[in-house]
Amino acid sequence: MTDEIDYIVSSGNVFADLVVAYPDEAEIKADLAVQINSLIERRGLTQMEAASVLGVNQPKVSALRRGKLTGFSIERLLRFLAELGSDVQIVITPTARGSERGHIRMLARWVRRPARSRPSGTTRGRLTRAGAGSGKGAKLDNQERRQPCSTRSE
Repeated sequence: MTDEIDYIVSSGNVFADLVVAYPDEAEIKADLAVQINSLIERRGLTQMEAASVLGVNQPKVSALRRGKLTGFSIERLLRFLAELGSDVQIVITPTARGSERGHIRMLARWVRRPARSRPSGTTRGRLTRAGAGSGKGAKLDNQERRQPCSTRSE
């Protein structure tokens, strides 16, 4: 029994796929929150301790930990990273030839664990067809676990 599954390949930005206003910024905020939460976990901080370090109250840390990012600006999240001991660099480059609009992207040296060596040329997982043209749906080839984190909206 063969069931065909229809699917749409992602643009690479879940927020763009969901038609969220300003998807680049939404993805950056989400990636920054992942980094902040990872640093809080690495340091073994309670929400109260994290609140003290970040200069906010515990409910704000709880919202951040749960991904409720509406009340947080990108600038505020960048400040949180600095308060947790991370260096933050902002790099501006020209757009690629033929591009009318630039892209916003975040690159991080680590997410959840220290960087490790891996084969040259590996990137995030990719969506491939299962069964080479048999129409059996899709599977995720999960070779890489977002390390380094690269946010794109191309």
